[in-house]
Amino acid sequence: MAEESSQAWESRLDSVVVYAQGAVCRRRARGVLPADGRVRLAGLPRSLTNGSLRARVLDAGPAEGAPEWMGTALRVTGARVEFAAELRDRASLPELRRRVDAARDERDAVAERHARAQARIGEVAALRPVPPERTPEEPHRRTPADAWLELADFVERRLADLHARAAELEDELRLAEHALEVTEAELARVSSAVPAGPVETSAVAVVTVTAAPERKASLEAAVAAGREVELEVEYCVPGARWVPTYQLSHRQGEATGRLVLRASIAQRSGEDWEGVRLALSTADLQRRTDLPVLRSVRIGRSQPAPAPSGWREPPSGLGDLFTGYDAVGPRPLPATTSAPPTPPGSAGAAGAGGPWGGEAAELAAFGGYGGYGAPESPYPAPPPMARPVPPPAPMPVAAPMPAAPAGPVPQAYGGGGQLSVDEDVPRGKTRARAAAPAMPAAPGGVRPGFAGAPPGAAPAAQPVPVPPAPPQPSAGQLDYGALALSGPEDPAGRRGLLHPGAVDDPVTLEQRRRAAAPAELALPAHAVPPRRSAGSFDYRYDAAAPADIPSDGGWHTVAVAELPVGLRTEYVCVPSVEEAVYATLVLSNATERALLAGPVEVTVDGDFLLTAALPTLAPGGARRVGLGQAEGIRVARRTELRESTAGLRGSTAVLDHRVRVELANRLPHPVTVEVRERVPVTSEQDVRIEERADWTPPDTPSQNYPPSARRWRVELAPGATAELDGGYEIRIPAGKALVGGNRRS
Repeated sequence: MAEESSQAWESRLDSVVVYAQGAVCRRRARGVLPADGRVRLAGLPRSLTNGSLRARVLDAGPAEGAPEWMGTALRVTGARVEFAAELRDRASLPELRRRVDAARDERDAVAERHARAQARIGEVAALRPVPPERTPEEPHRRTPADAWLELADFVERRLADLHARAAELEDELRLAEHALEVTEAELARVSSAVPAGPVETSAVAVVTVTAAPERKASLEAAVAAGREVELEVEYCVPGARWVPTYQLSHRQGEATGRLVLRASIAQRSGEDWEGVRLALSTADLQRRTDLPVLRSVRIGRSQPAPAPSGWREPPSGLGDLFTGYDAVGPRPLPATTSAPPTPPGSAGAAGAGGPWGGEAAELAAFGGYGGYGAPESPYPAPPPMARPVPPPAPMPVAAPMPAAPAGPVPQAYGGGGQLSVDEDVPRGKTRARAAAPAMPAAPGGVRPGFAGAPPGAAPAAQPVPVPPAPPQPSAGQLDYGALALSGPEDPAGRRGLLHPGAVDDPVTLEQRRRAAAPAELALPAHAVPPRRSAGSFDYRYDAAAPADIPSDGGWHTVAVAELPVGLRTEYVCVPSVEEAVYATLVLSNATERALLAGPVEVTVDGDFLLTAALPTLAPGGARRVGLGQAEGIRVARRTELRESTAGLRGSTAVLDHRVRVELANRLPHPVTVEVRERVPVTSEQDVRIEERADWTPPDTPSQNYPPSARRWRVELAPGATAELDGGYEIRIPAGKALVGGNRRS
């Protein structure tokens, strides 16, 4: 009855945070709180992750005279998910869904006609002349050939007509199947939030709101006055993902540019994100947050650890709850095979401390979790319980123990005993695991106190019984959403107890499978997943304006923010490899957040130029982005080699290399050109290389700037030309020269 009295509020999707994989959605609803405090918030997708529902009270309504405490004293004490189904009229289905149903009906009708035509062809082809039976006294008769020929002509004409009709039906069937495939593909591409079947299913959040005990009277008065309360629920949906993209606009000759951060987002959660506040994060939605614990090591006598406070002994009489049910008589077996009965004393036996032990009996008797969990928390604290380990049986002996002799008996611990070393044992407490001292062996290898020992030997110390280990809950028993209360149809060892095993229905599993489909989407060109490009840092990017992302599983691009970047245009040429000049943009990140790797669309002077790959750019860093060949700048390279000898008796070969580079700027604005050359390097001490140029080596050698690289930087005005002269001499001793001469370029 309490469930029926809960009030239904309409909720709206307010904000979405998309992570590297998955998203967190927040919905808000406002209304007058009912007397029982139970509110149903509709509109949640069925694909939401189990255990991800959270709820909280934001504030009281804007009505005049609303008490100030309503925004702080109200608290959520319960939140769970229920599923609702609604039968829709066929006429209210979307037009595309009706087209799919019509195309499927048409395909089925044509397929049925084609099957009937094939059956008729088989019947006609099976026609054969059957002569009448002849009596023994009747003489042989001649077969009328005309009748045979007429039957063959009839079969041939009929089969020709039927085959022509079958060929037409095959064409119609092929066209009908194609039309059905096209409409089904269109239906698969539309938003999954649109109801596609006669039965519409959705998730409903049932939230229970209460007030502090000292505020209950005031709450009832506020509810009677119609004060409004705003609630917020959040939940996780799987499969949503995003990748960064950029749009860069600049004008030639200017030192500034406009970089717009965009995001390509794909989601198929079952709800359309319309007008939501969007945020993008590079973090993982589900990752470990527990810190490593370094346990202490203490030396001392062991004692049993205290039992968890949330566990109680199972009550007696749990089996009597189903006495009346069993007295009715045997019942037919269910359609599905139930779990095998649990033997008494095992994990699931009643009264033996099975899963949830006495808590299950109390839950069956009182219909709740008792007092577990803090009253202000919507998620009750799980009771740390599990099955206790039964004590081991006493050690058997082969013969009755003889009487103990006069005199002291060795103790189980002391000077000759062994101390146990346990981890994380409180000071002054131990776990009852003291080891008995080693008893000396009697003559003949027989230990005193056992059968066959000499009569005067002292008896052996009794083994210390090991008490049962404290109960510990398993991972499945801590998952409240997956626990199911076994009913009276289950075996005697299970019914009345909570057991893990609650599974989702096939419709929910199908919704989650469809929601996870965007994880398999192919990335756009030059796109990099944010988790890979972010590396060891995590950032969040908030969109400047509300966004709309339909639930169709495709990529949708939205603008996030405009980022300030430094920009300058530089031209680079390597004439020894190619006599061409390439334009580059040097981007410098002036923000406090990193720019993730992704495609960047470059627009120059209002015209789209190309799509390039932007590498990850840390705050304060700078990177080059290539724009392609600059046709307005010409370059030419000329080389000259002179070979001579030097030294006493010409013992040193001198190779004089001359390099001349000519540049011409045909652009209407000044440019900065970086000309890259290379010089040989040697590891021989006798071989010397002398440079004769004003070029400079790289500051920090890298893959783009090896140690042998040299560069000129030239400023060219519009229409100006420049000539660069360089060169180097290589002095090689005669003993280092190649036999047969050197080949040089």
